[in-house]
Amino acid sequence: MPLSTACKDFHFSLTLLLLAGSAGFQTSTICKLLGLFDLPGLESDGDIVIGGLFPVHFKESETNLSFDIRPTTTKCESFDFRAFRWVQTMIFAIEEINKNPTLLPGVTLGYKIIDTCDNIHNGLQGALKLVNGKDETSSLNHCNASNAVPAIIGLASSSPTRAIAHTIGPFGIPVVSYFATCAYLTDKKEFPTFLRTVPSDLFQVRALVQLITHFGWTWVGAIATDDDYGHYGIQSFADQAKEKGVCLSYYETIPNIYSEAKLRQIATTIKKSTAKVIIVFASEGKFYELLKEVLRENITDRQWIASEAWVTAALLTTDEFYTILGGTIGFAFRGAQISGLLEFLQRVKPSPHQKHVLTNMFWEEMFNCRLNFSGEDIAHETTKTRICTGSENLLETKSIFLDVSQLRVSYNVYKAVYAIAHGLHKLLECDNEDNLGQNISCKSVFPLRPWQVLSHLKTVNFTNRFGEKVYFDQNGEPVPLYDIINWQKDFSGAIKLVKVGSFDASALSGEETVINEEKIIWSRGQSQVPYSKCSQSCPPGTRKATQNGKPTCCFDCVSCADGEISNLTDSLECTKCAPDFWSDENRTKCVARDVEYLSFQDTMGVTLTVAAILGAFLTLTVMGIFFYFRSTPLVKANNSELSFLLLGSLELCFLCSLTFIGEPSLWSCMTRHTAFGISFVLCISCILAKSIVVLGAFKSTLPASNAMKWFGPLQQRAIIIICTLLQAFLCITWLTLSPPFPFRNTNNQGGKIILQCNAGSVLAFYLVLGYIGLISCVCFILAFLGRKLPNNFNEAKLITFSMLIFFAVWIAFIPAYESSPGKYTVAVEVFAILSSSFGLLLCIFIPKCYIILLHPEKNTKKGLIGKAVSLKKH
Repeated sequence: MPLSTACKDFHFSLTLLLLAGSAGFQTSTICKLLGLFDLPGLESDGDIVIGGLFPVHFKESETNLSFDIRPTTTKCESFDFRAFRWVQTMIFAIEEINKNPTLLPGVTLGYKIIDTCDNIHNGLQGALKLVNGKDETSSLNHCNASNAVPAIIGLASSSPTRAIAHTIGPFGIPVVSYFATCAYLTDKKEFPTFLRTVPSDLFQVRALVQLITHFGWTWVGAIATDDDYGHYGIQSFADQAKEKGVCLSYYETIPNIYSEAKLRQIATTIKKSTAKVIIVFASEGKFYELLKEVLRENITDRQWIASEAWVTAALLTTDEFYTILGGTIGFAFRGAQISGLLEFLQRVKPSPHQKHVLTNMFWEEMFNCRLNFSGEDIAHETTKTRICTGSENLLETKSIFLDVSQLRVSYNVYKAVYAIAHGLHKLLECDNEDNLGQNISCKSVFPLRPWQVLSHLKTVNFTNRFGEKVYFDQNGEPVPLYDIINWQKDFSGAIKLVKVGSFDASALSGEETVINEEKIIWSRGQSQVPYSKCSQSCPPGTRKATQNGKPTCCFDCVSCADGEISNLTDSLECTKCAPDFWSDENRTKCVARDVEYLSFQDTMGVTLTVAAILGAFLTLTVMGIFFYFRSTPLVKANNSELSFLLLGSLELCFLCSLTFIGEPSLWSCMTRHTAFGISFVLCISCILAKSIVVLGAFKSTLPASNAMKWFGPLQQRAIIIICTLLQAFLCITWLTLSPPFPFRNTNNQGGKIILQCNAGSVLAFYLVLGYIGLISCVCFILAFLGRKLPNNFNEAKLITFSMLIFFAVWIAFIPAYESSPGKYTVAVEVFAILSSSFGLLLCIFIPKCYIILLHPEKNTKKGLIGKAVSLKKH
């Protein structure tokens, strides 16, 4: 609040305290007013006088306060013809009631109406003038009781209304507002005597939020006047809109005192912002100044959302502003066509009587002249030079004053007057018949006590002549009903306020707002809904990710992760698919995962199966060759028993690889690992025994050597059995404590379910492999020691080479096994088994088969020991 305004408010508040406290400090029997306020108004006497406070002017001139003399009365400027129509509507309603034989029969209502200039201090002055009455002095017993109004209709703005309700509330005088909408006025503890015929902003804000969300706007600007109406309205809107995902791009306040620099800054903010929709909580007078600056900046691509304070304002519905305000949409109070009002307005005439000074001001402003009765100006001081005749014709003017097509605030005034009349009707018990049982009359209960009027006013419940039920709830609020208004031009180019929907707060949730979108014309005459978002909507398959340092409405669109979907626009989070499902390519729906395992039908499974069968067939072939030539020196020299046992174990190694192919089951999972472990240990044990026999046989040919007696057939069998039984023990323990089992792996490959065997115990799995590796290492060392034996007898060299291949395969197996995905893990394991088995088979037995089949001349005793003898001679 500006300093000058604050000082005025302090001065008048002090005056009020002096007035209120005068009775307590007077020693005489007379009450005397400490001061009079010279405020323009209208008066008419009656049995009961109703007060009225209206902002007939909406702009005040600045007053310099010296603080050493009494401040002069504020001069008001900018006459509001619409507000004067509200004044005349109150007078019309009072005269209509006075003519009604059934409402307050025998009681004449009067009025005392004062211009508040739409500011706090003038409003306080007017309220004090109404409650003090018109007598400057009064007896102590009736101080402030004579000629005071029992009820006040007013005001239009929320801030002055708040000040007045605070001030006169302790006196019990009811204040019925027709246009003050701030939600805080609902508080009955703070404002016990306040009622209104206009819905609270609480409902208007709810309606605005529903309108914004209905059209998908999430990025809006906000402008408000620097008063309670603007601040509370925008704050409430921001809070509710945030819950619906709507953000404010900016929030600007229109100053109470005109500031060109501030208005230019607001216009610049509007122009630079990417928000195309603007919410405005402002009175028409304050908003008018900003619009002139917006017009100078030529900002025509914005969609304006109007509060009820200016959505039907004639001051703004002009061709001048239509270029920027065309298509405006907002909420207006329910209106009515008040029959007889137009004719009443047309009969308004100036008068030389001082009680009609406000009418005379209206006449001078309407016809741009000055009134002169008896050679003296009876109206306010004016610079107009043309003299009014008083017979000018209002029908020749094009003014909002005579426009009764959109009677909304006027209708609220009309309902307020009738509500007070019905309250008085109940208080005066006007429904009782007289002693003869014929005439209905009212009791003479004068002077009226304001709290009595308030008590009956709260309980009024009647249906007016327009069929609307008028009553107040426990908070003094009416039924919250709004029309949704759209600014359009008709075929003749005239600006029309078209109803395109409605809002009824008493309706079921979700059904309060009804909008006919086909009837709406948007800004710049467009039929398409304007777009106002900080960021483009995120399509299905993505989610919103808030940008750092920006409102939640400004975001990036991030694709859902694998296995997650979003099937709505602007999803905040992606939804994870069920375990057996996976996101499709667009991340918009979950589809069943493909089940994958190393089967006998796919190419890799067929290849490995053929390789295993081929290996098994070759092993049987070699076994057949050895059996056929079992009596030859080469077969005998290689220990035919160990050779057949080794070939049998190799056959098992080839065949056990087939258990790794096909859909895993509990049986196959348990079989594959144990069969593999035992078969390979049996195989390597046979090779170990062979290595010992070969090395022992060579050592026994040396002088004083008896090595072979320690490595006879019994010891060889013992080595094989012991080594194999240890592996069998490990496998049985593994199967007992934590056996392998089939499971559905949904983690390794996103879109697939991998059917595979879980080792159960990873430790047991690597112990089995480690044991095979240990025996293999011992076998390799022994074979390596016998690598320099004579070529004709050097089986150790073949074993050494085969073990090198074995080691190479299994060393490469470990990293390949750990890194291969899905079914390829099993394929790597099968490949390792087959590769190592082929390596052993080919390296150990193929050279022997080569001699047996292609060089039988070497398959003699002489051929086998020839080089050995030669070696001993050297």
